[in-house]
Amino acid sequence: MLPQPVEYVLERLENAGFAAFAVGGCVRDTLLGRVPGDWDVTTAARPEQVLALFDGCAIPTGLKHGTVTVRAEGMGIEVTTFRADGTYTDHRRPDAVTFSRRLEDDLSRRDLTVNAMAMDRRGQITDLFGGREDLKAGVLRCVGDPERRFREDALRILRTLRFAAVLGFAIEPRTAAALHETAPLLKYIAPERILSEMDRALCGGHILPVLLDYPDVLAVFLPEIAPCVGFDQCNRHHIYDVWGHSAHAAAAIAPEPVLRWTMLLHDVGKPACFTRDEQGVGHFYGHPAVSAELAEGACRRLRMDSRSAERIVTLVRWHDRDIPQTDRAIARAVGKLGEDVFRQLLAVKRADNAAQSPDDRHRLADIQQAEDILDGLLARQQCFSLRDLAVKGGDMAALGLRGQEIGDMLRALLDAVLDGAPNERRSLLALAREKMS
Repeated sequence: MLPQPVEYVLERLENAGFAAFAVGGCVRDTLLGRVPGDWDVTTAARPEQVLALFDGCAIPTGLKHGTVTVRAEGMGIEVTTFRADGTYTDHRRPDAVTFSRRLEDDLSRRDLTVNAMAMDRRGQITDLFGGREDLKAGVLRCVGDPERRFREDALRILRTLRFAAVLGFAIEPRTAAALHETAPLLKYIAPERILSEMDRALCGGHILPVLLDYPDVLAVFLPEIAPCVGFDQCNRHHIYDVWGHSAHAAAAIAPEPVLRWTMLLHDVGKPACFTRDEQGVGHFYGHPAVSAELAEGACRRLRMDSRSAERIVTLVRWHDRDIPQTDRAIARAVGKLGEDVFRQLLAVKRADNAAQSPDDRHRLADIQQAEDILDGLLARQQCFSLRDLAVKGGDMAALGLRGQEIGDMLRALLDAVLDGAPNERRSLLALAREKMS
């Protein structure tokens, strides 16, 4: 049940007289039949004793918190001394670490019952808080007082939502109530940590109920979504309010962070753009541009990497445009966006449609047709941009063009190719000479 390197670490600690256990998420995942991503060990040994015992293969990665990383057979195993609870004035880390000799102290300070189980090297489970039963029932429940757990470390709020989104577990009522109550404490968490948890949560296979049930929690660090919650779209094309539509659209797209963030934010500008016509039908003219601006601010606030942020903003800005249906229009769109972004845009259009009225499913045929046209263009090695053009700036300079004239001519030749002219050097040079005469 235990990987050989983990068993080796546990056995060596035990033989030296120290109680030692695998603990936390690795035990949870093992009991679920999943392969743990990493293994953590908790022990009665102090950090300096662990360092001495594993001399030469131990790294003091977090001595202040009692953590030493042991390298065994290429695996990095975090070994942490039993700790007792203390105070958390910054709502993130304990003010001081108190080491303990008792496993019970260490397990009682953990966030959720399913994460508060320990396993010895023989596979025996120590479960003091009913974690195994909650695991079988698919329930997320805090160890002890939920509000206290979240006030100690506010990142646990998002961790709980992530586990719900990834595992598909229900959050028991007291824990759920504490999530709503303590959500404002997320303002104490670094944006990078919030982004990391949200990326993983958004890509979970059960993200939809989390988004629908906890928008107030998310709005602490994404205030852009607050006006969307409960906002009636007053339009026959929509069966959900703005937030419900965004949540369903996010769940409908491939589980990649850029795509899921795009769907989460693609309509955040709608409430600011809402108007009604004489028949009372709701419209949101200009909402893609407003949504893109708001999305850019959200990405910046969360310290998202620039490449991902730019991609999200581009997809949000383009998400409501008509789907091109001709070779030329698609070639131009691909030339402007690139093949990868254009295909992502089609995925965005599909997810957007999936979260609208079933009466509008016929639009999926247009999306598929656009993808088929693109595949055909690629098969024919269509030129999409100046980079693909068979002539370059040097060729234009050789014809006597200078400065801006070169760029103007290359763009004119690209237009001609997009209109059907062959992308061949000889014919393009002839066309350039003709345009110069």
